[in-house]
Amino acid sequence: MADVLPLVEARLRSALGEPDARAAVTFLGTDRIEVLRFPAAGQEGEIVRYATLGMSAQPMADPTATLADPDRGPRAELVLSVRAGAADTGKVLRPLAVLAASPQVEGVIVAPGASLGVGEPLWPGAPFTSVLVAEPGGLVEDLELDAPLEAVRFLPLLPMTPNEAAWKRVHGAQALQERWLTQGTDLRDPSRRSVPLD
Repeated sequence: MADVLPLVEARLRSALGEPDARAAVTFLGTDRIEVLRFPAAGQEGEIVRYATLGMSAQPMADPTATLADPDRGPRAELVLSVRAGAADTGKVLRPLAVLAASPQVEGVIVAPGASLGVGEPLWPGAPFTSVLVAEPGGLVEDLELDAPLEAVRFLPLLPMTPNEAAWKRVHGAQALQERWLTQGTDLRDPSRRSVPLD
């Protein structure tokens, strides 16, 4: 099996530029997960991006399958975009690594529309403890791999407040995204309030 991670990192660099920081986290029984930070252009309000590297090393396996296929199955990395300077978002590295390890630790398949939670603020003082997984393809294009390997998808993460996460469980991801859209919610604001949900 080809090592996909150098290809994944090259795709991230070509789409987002050079990372200015990286952190590695290894959880018991899992492969190492790195989180790369891609800096903003240096002005207040610019966007800083965090991307995982390592989640796509293995395909995500159906938790009901008796035997995991070492080649076939969806592969993904996670990308979070936030406004620079408004909060201490640098501390999001470990929570992102926890989310990226969830397919190995919990046997889940991370796909658009899913909720992922860490049970604590994503960074100090953050009003968010979970994220909504959005559709890929906008910021970083899928990375095609040689058959039989599936393409690596770069899944954007949209931070959710606990109220939004609870509302999404009842009404669905599409309804929450429509609510954000109609309210003109700035999903990259690291200290935004919950969207009105009544």
